[in-house]
Amino acid sequence: MRRWMVAGVAFLVSGVLAGPALASGPGGHEGQWGGADLSVSIEAHPKVAQPGQPLSYTVQVKNGGPGDAVLPTLTVRVPTDFKIVNVDVAGCQPGRGLSEVVCHSPKDVAAGQSGGVVITGLVRPSAAGPLRAQARLTSEVLDGHDTDNEAESVVKVDEGADLTVKLSAARGGGRRTVHAAVRNRGPRVVRDAMVFVDGARCGGRTGCVVPTIRPGGTAWFRLAVRRGRHAVTAIVRSQGRGDRHPANNQASMRLRDRAASR
Repeated sequence: MRRWMVAGVAFLVSGVLAGPALASGPGGHEGQWGGADLSVSIEAHPKVAQPGQPLSYTVQVKNGGPGDAVLPTLTVRVPTDFKIVNVDVAGCQPGRGLSEVVCHSPKDVAAGQSGGVVITGLVRPSAAGPLRAQARLTSEVLDGHDTDNEAESVVKVDEGADLTVKLSAARGGGRRTVHAAVRNRGPRVVRDAMVFVDGARCGGRTGCVVPTIRPGGTAWFRLAVRRGRHAVTAIVRSQGRGDRHPANNQASMRLRDRAASR
């Protein structure tokens, strides 16, 4: 059973295919069947991974010729601290374990043709790094230039920041006003955090831009709660900075005669 989503894209764009080429030996005699020069590259984005944040691997393959590549297979091994969410090629399948993707080309690939696959996922919050991913190409015909049949990507993992949010009753504000305290426990500065609130007076999910918070700093928000709501939920997130402790990114508070936070 597949453990990630796939999209219907061909692994290799092979165009109009001719029959497998025969490499010419001395004197023009046809020799070994095939004679393809396969190459592979793998690149991660972003260049520095963030804990708990998305990461993608772009794998490019090419047949430099002069012959056709006979039924090539691409095998990609991603780090165990990377959770695969999507693979954009329908012909790719899970390999051995949760961290391997295997893509079989259903046809021979003509000289000069290329293609690839993009693997997207999430870096686990506990990832220490560096994250190492390997890509390897094989074919049913031996490659005389196999030094470029394997490639590796090594990505550092940033320390990230530990953002927390807490809700409390606002003093003198009545039971329809609460305070939200967003704290950065470090170690990195966070410049793009936002607090999303369910239950605010303006209705729906309200987003508030958090000013730059340095390690140890706190930002305060005063929230007016919509009438008829008996609970408020606040979630803090950063778009670009990872968080190793996502469990404390959310807080809820019930509105009673005496507000109680949990």
